[in-house]
Amino acid sequence: MIRSASDWLTPRRLLAASVLAAFLTIGLKALAWHVTGSVGLLSDALESFVNLAGAMFALAMVTIAQRPADDDHPYGHTKAEYFSSGFEGVLIFGAALAIGWTAVDRLITPQPLEAPGLGLGLSVASAVINGLLAALMLRASRAHRRRGVAGAEAVEADARHLITDVYTTAGVVLGVGLVYLTGWLWLDPVVALLVAANIVREALHLIRRASDGLMDHALDPELQARIDEVLAGFTDPARPDLLRFDHVSTRRAGQRRFVDLHMHMPPNWTLRRAAAVRASVEQALMSAVPGLRATIQLLPGDVEAHFHDREDLR
Repeated sequence: MIRSASDWLTPRRLLAASVLAAFLTIGLKALAWHVTGSVGLLSDALESFVNLAGAMFALAMVTIAQRPADDDHPYGHTKAEYFSSGFEGVLIFGAALAIGWTAVDRLITPQPLEAPGLGLGLSVASAVINGLLAALMLRASRAHRRRGVAGAEAVEADARHLITDVYTTAGVVLGVGLVYLTGWLWLDPVVALLVAANIVREALHLIRRASDGLMDHALDPELQARIDEVLAGFTDPARPDLLRFDHVSTRRAGQRRFVDLHMHMPPNWTLRRAAAVRASVEQALMSAVPGLRATIQLLPGDVEAHFHDREDLR
């Protein structure tokens, strides 16, 4: 059996590759800063340290997220992925503060750059490494997300951080190049400050995304639509008294998806028949939404579980 690339590129392997790439780019960027003395290149190197810490923490969290459910965690450990995104966001924010502090000091006391050509070449090489890896990780994370594989959230967060790093490096290279061409030394710390501002924006995005996931956010509209389509397939608009669904609520935890709903059926149905229909509905829902866990409560058609609930008025 031939395995697809996404089967081989598991979240753990991708994050391990990100750790190795971080070590390599740290070396390249640190050398670029050493030979030029550019605070812009220093800011780029500091962000790579954040890449390293974030990738290592993400790898640890994905390992936890892939653990099976147990007595203490009956719904699994998939929410560990969100801790990875949040932790990486905090690290990025801290790096932005350090970059800003260094840039302000260099803005007050400008210093000339040395060997900018070599430094820029090393930075471009690091950007190419991060860009190729980020593209691979994003593509694999989308495939894993569609299949409900644990770790896709952490892989995507790390990939987007790498993309931010590529943009950062591009901005720094442009700034240092302009300093070399124009002799305007103030451009170097200004570029570093712009890098810091961009990093803060990315940090806030990651922290917001992590907190959103930890608060049991509903499924994406696309997945909600799939669920509605499946349920509609089991109902007959001409016979609403035969079978209907209400109180449909969804949530996600990492790559695990959950839906809870009520299935109303005719009072004269036997328990065997009702259970068979429920099993068919559950199977259809899980086929339509990978990684979905459905909880369906059986109720007679003339019984409502929640009185004076707006859902009951539909």
